[in-house]
Amino acid sequence: MSEQTVTPEEEATVAPAEAVTPEKAEATVTPEATVTPREAEAPPAPAPHALPDGAPPLPEAPPLVPVAADASPEAPRRVLRAVARWTAAALAFGVLGTGTAFGIASLERTDVPGLATEGDGRWDYPDLSLPALPAGSPRPFSSGNPAEIHHADLRELLLPAPAGAKPDKKLTGGWISTETFLDAYREQDRRSVAQLLKDAAPRHIAARGWTMPDGTTSRIYLVRFNSTAFASRMIDDLNVGSSAGTPLARTDTTDLDTTWGSANDIENLSSFVFAEQAPFGAEHVRQAYTLAGDTMALVVHERPGKRETARIPFQQTLILQNQLLA
Repeated sequence: MSEQTVTPEEEATVAPAEAVTPEKAEATVTPEATVTPREAEAPPAPAPHALPDGAPPLPEAPPLVPVAADASPEAPRRVLRAVARWTAAALAFGVLGTGTAFGIASLERTDVPGLATEGDGRWDYPDLSLPALPAGSPRPFSSGNPAEIHHADLRELLLPAPAGAKPDKKLTGGWISTETFLDAYREQDRRSVAQLLKDAAPRHIAARGWTMPDGTTSRIYLVRFNSTAFASRMIDDLNVGSSAGTPLARTDTTDLDTTWGSANDIENLSSFVFAEQAPFGAEHVRQAYTLAGDTMALVVHERPGKRETARIPFQQTLILQNQLLA
């Protein structure tokens, strides 16, 4: 972070003392107060220590703030909770920085005032905007939409690929079949997942994928159901919660990602974030499910080799996708 230049304060100008006129000199002098013997015997107050030559004057003592007699010694509990929430959010967003904001999603860290540090590996996403809604249709979590239905085109709610990405030939940002979605899971589990989808009867499935220059493959699936109840049931039937549930393709042992804090979650959405644990196979996988009203999102980052998939780009991708769904 660049050094800040501190501008020295300007020297205070001292006004010359006002001359004493003869009229003021002849002003009536009040008689001195009577001194009692006890006061006469009291030792004189110590003189203040003299300041060294050239030392700045001591600052004036700050005024005392009066405290009401009936003031409560403890802040209201709801105030403390609000402070805690904002503190946690500030810490989280201090780590994730521009990845959590629409207006500066595509900026480098050094382009953001106050964050002039080395890049942390985040991807260069384009600026995001919410798609237009059909006339008279409310946003999914507005007061006029208690069913939490996404009326926008599901394909337009998919996060666009970042700069430098090579698009996936199958997951192009359009509609996909149930069979293509099932490819995300291990072959031995696809039949059971297919039955879950048949029971839940999703309305649409859209997906986008890409590969970055470092070999990291990203895939985002959005599955819209007829109601929030079906979407929530799908999450439950996949056994997603404290565990990753039904394993994805090319994964071994996948546990909760402890680097993801609740402060990263977005209001009205529930995210379940996991990372493959060592020792892993020929690739490392990070994955997350998000329940957003009538829609379930699955975000997957996969990197071949013995190095883990980078955490920052994955969390950045998840947060931006969640923002579009919220």
